[in-house]
Amino acid sequence: MNVDKAVLAFAGCVVLLSVALAHYVSPWWLLLTIFAGANMLQASFTGFCPAAMVFKKLGCKSGEAFR
Repeated sequence: MNVDKAVLAFAGCVVLLSVALAHYVSPWWLLLTIFAGANMLQASFTGFCPAAMVFKKLGCKSGEAFR
């Protein structure tokens, strides 16, 4: 798995988890969804993604978006 796919999978899991937590625990968990969406938006413009740096250090191959 390359970094791009790992970042997208991680972001998707964060969104799904936060929506489930908002439904079952507290609506305040939707702030995590907002944070994930805002981070994905800024990463698309700047190319800077903290999750991509973590996945690179974990040994994922480089992708096209986050070099």
